[in-house]
Amino acid sequence: MTETQTRHAPHPTRQAWLDHLSDAREESGYLEPLGTRHWAHFLDEGPVLLVSFDPLDSFLARPVGDLPPIHAMAEAEGWSHLSLIAEGATWYRDPRVWRFVDRLIDDAFFEDFDRVVFFGAGMGGYAACAFSVAAPGSTVLAIRPLATLAPAVAGWDRRHLPARALDFRSRFGFAPDMIAGQDQVFVVLDPAQPEDAMHAALFRDRIVRRLECRYLGATPESGLQAMGVLKPLVAAAMTGRLTSSAWAGLWRARRNHLPWLQALAGHAGRSGHLRREGIALRAATARLPEAAPLEQRLTEITRALAAAGLTLPAPRG
Repeated sequence: MTETQTRHAPHPTRQAWLDHLSDAREESGYLEPLGTRHWAHFLDEGPVLLVSFDPLDSFLARPVGDLPPIHAMAEAEGWSHLSLIAEGATWYRDPRVWRFVDRLIDDAFFEDFDRVVFFGAGMGGYAACAFSVAAPGSTVLAIRPLATLAPAVAGWDRRHLPARALDFRSRFGFAPDMIAGQDQVFVVLDPAQPEDAMHAALFRDRIVRRLECRYLGATPESGLQAMGVLKPLVAAAMTGRLTSSAWAGLWRARRNHLPWLQALAGHAGRSGHLRREGIALRAATARLPEAAPLEQRLTEITRALAAAGLTLPAPRG
C-alpha cells in the first residue's frame, strides 16, 4: 500500500515479519507494538544510534529475514537502531507513538549515545524532523520531508488528501518547529517537484542544508538507492562527515544513471532545447550500453541541428 492508500487486509507475511523482528537478537533489543498500526523495533549495538521511520511495506516487499537496505546497513555497521514502523499512511499521528517518544525523553534514552541521526523519506522524512525534538543536538537526514498536511498551512499539497483529516496541530505536529535544537538538518529533495520544494521552503532554520537532486523524480530515495548513493549518504551522516561538498561528490553518480539522464533529456526536449537534449543523450549512449535505444533520437537531434547550421558542443575532457 502507498502513502495515500487506506489500509487493506493484512499482508500474508505480515505476522511472519513481526514475529521475525520480535525474535531476532531479542537479547539486545525488542519489538514493541504501539497500538495496531505502529511498532518500535530497537537493537542496542553500539554508541551511535540511527533512528529511522519505516513503512511496514518496506519489509513486506521482501522475503522474511531479508532486511530492507537501511536496516541491513545498520546491522552491518554495528550501529544501534531504533526503527519506528508504520502500517499505511498514518503519518505517525497517533498519541500512542507520541507517548512512546515521551517515555524515551523521560528515560533520557538518547543521552546514552554519542551520536544520534534521525532518518526517513516522505512520510518518514516528516516524522524524522518532527520527532527529532526528542534528542536535541542530533543530526537529521530527511528525504523529501513534508512540513505538515494541515489544510490551513499546506492546502496546496493535494497528494495526500485523506491525511488532511489527521491531527497535525498537537504534539510533534509542525515539523519545521521541531528541528530548532538540532546540530544539523539535511533536506534532500528534487526541486523540480513543486510540492516538495514548497514543503522544503518551510524549513527555514539556519541549520538546514538543502541537498538537491534535480530530475530524480517524486521518490528520489529510490533513485539514490539505484545509483548506490543512499548508503554512503546515510553513512556520512552517521559519521558526522556529511557536508555540501560531500554531497556534491556523491551526486556525481547521476552521470552514470540512465533514468536521470533520460529525465534530463526529456526536460530539455519539452523545453525546446535541442542542444541540451542532445548533450544528455550523447552522454547516456557514450557511457551506458543499455542506452542504445536512445541513439535514434540522438541522430534525429543531430540532423535537426545540422539543418539549422548548428552542432553539439564538443564533449568535455
